Amino acid sequence: MTVVDLEKDVPDVPEDAPEDLPADDAVADVPDVPRRIGGFTRSGVLSLLGAAASGLCVAILLFGELAPFSGALGLFVTAYLSFLGIYAVLTGLEEDGQAVRDRVMTVVLWTAGGLMFLALTLVVGFTAWRGREALPHGNFFTQDMQAAGPLDPLTDGGIAHAMLGTLIMITIALAITVPLGLACAVYLNQIRGRFSRFVRTIVEAMTALPSIVAGLMVYAVWILGLGMQKSGLAAGFAISVMMLPIVIRAADVVLRLVPGNLTEASEALGAPRWRTVWHVVLPTARSGLATAVILGTARGIGETSPVLLTAGFTAALNADPTNGPMISLPLAVFNFVKSPEPTMIARGFGAAAVLMALVLVLFAIARVIGGRGPGHQNKRQAKRAARASRRDAERFSTLHTPGLELFETGSSENEDETNSPRGAGNCAPSHDEPAPTDGEQPPSSAGDEH
Repeated sequence: MTVVDLEKDVPDVPEDAPEDLPADDAVADVPDVPRRIGGFTRSGVLSLLGAAASGLCVAILLFGELAPFSGALGLFVTAYLSFLGIYAVLTGLEEDGQAVRDRVMTVVLWTAGGLMFLALTLVVGFTAWRGREALPHGNFFTQDMQAAGPLDPLTDGGIAHAMLGTLIMITIALAITVPLGLACAVYLNQIRGRFSRFVRTIVEAMTALPSIVAGLMVYAVWILGLGMQKSGLAAGFAISVMMLPIVIRAADVVLRLVPGNLTEASEALGAPRWRTVWHVVLPTARSGLATAVILGTARGIGETSPVLLTAGFTAALNADPTNGPMISLPLAVFNFVKSPEPTMIARGFGAAAVLMALVLVLFAIARVIGGRGPGHQNKRQAKRAARASRRDAERFSTLHTPGLELFETGSSENEDETNSPRGAGNCAPSHDEPAPTDGEQPPSSAGDEH
């Protein structure tokens, strides 16, 4: 026998509802209280802390007493899974199923973000800590390693040649990659020709291209085939091969996000396709395109094997990318840390810290050039737009509307015809002469009688 509670799902009727009001109308007048999505509550914090303590206790009990488990990683995973389960149970005592899933997924996402931030902090902090011995010395940034050896102290030698080589190589690669990458992305999105699918497939395949293959290709074509020497220009070519598919794919995704009504409005006004792309599509996606260039730069600036094959190795400063070998920061780090001397290892970690700082500076410059997203203006852009609006308003105020201009022109012509003297060809009747009626001939002039 099953007992059904008919009043379980029926909401309570408010006490101040009129007696003659129907039950359905009284229920409809009950205000809906939205569920709080974000923020912290007292019960939520207590549930979170209690679940964390319970999960840790369960893991310690399993690893120490009940099960023959061992290992720090297993302890952490067991404690975290137990924490999620207990937190879901505690949240379910007060909330419904949708709220429980929302709370659990929020905890999982916060955990993933925290782990990523912790990993980044450990990498940057460990590199800076190991390079703390070399970074305080000023000669580390102003000298090269031509007159310094592995046994020399940190007060001799530096990485000036590697810093200059990295800047020259990445500049050459950007000069090749940015125009080609953006043009290819525009072709894939705006033109969509016969070979767009084939080009997209090749770009996706080149994304997974090993860096050593790009270095071997440039080495075989530029150095062995054409007989050129190893130089920073050849290394720039190899780096651009690695950067190009990253920039194309990232720019392709960004250009897809441009609203189609913007391009449709531009073409409806009669603008050609190239003008629509140059003045509408690219400015709208400018911040995203800057991010795409930064992603490609971050990929190319850390390459080592293509530079080793195409640029060679040197301990002296070389500012000519077309003549002689050149070295980059990643290649210098590789050569420094493989030495058994502590001073060389400290130089290697110091060069790695400088490389990360250089990437950060390039990223900041690209964000400044790229600006903010569409619809967000800084103070300078807002002032420029306000000045342009004032100039347009002044220009429009000096012009007449087409309707008034035609009316004024027509009235002036009528005034000229009315004020002109009546000649032989002027047959317009005056106010003193009556207009001829039907069947009557107009009075002829003296010239007509003769």
